[in-house]
Amino acid sequence: MIILSIDPGFERLGIAIIQKEKEQKETLIYSECFKTHAKIPHHERLALVQNKFLEIIHTYKPEVFATETLLFSNNVKTALLVSEVRGILLANASSNNLKIFEYNPNTIKLAITGYGKADKGQVMNMVTKLITVPDGKNSDDELDAIAIGLTCIAIERF
Repeated sequence: MIILSIDPGFERLGIAIIQKEKEQKETLIYSECFKTHAKIPHHERLALVQNKFLEIIHTYKPEVFATETLLFSNNVKTALLVSEVRGILLANASSNNLKIFEYNPNTIKLAITGYGKADKGQVMNMVTKLITVPDGKNSDDELDAIAIGLTCIAIERF
């Protein structure tokens, strides 16, 4: 089973490909923090995100797409921009026949650390204990994407 998991954003998009075979430990196949430049118009940034997403699907042929639900904060503008990115991801995942799973931040924290109100540092620390992450992979967005993929595996029990 190959899982594509994404921590959605329009400036930074955490991406992870995790493979899970029966009776074997999860393997991180690929991860990155994909960035778009702030000086590019938003619609062009959305196109870049879509193109990257489709490239990942074409290259790794995942069967599952896992992402984080949107947590509204005080910055409504940012939340709206991220929701546009989520719309593109969900529509393209559906168009490519991926099984889609969405998790809220507290569910991810609970699955990774055992505590639904864990802080970001606790989550990042546990991710590196649960799966082998190559040196230099320390972007919060990238590690969040890995955490989302691990959450999907833990909850869905493929």
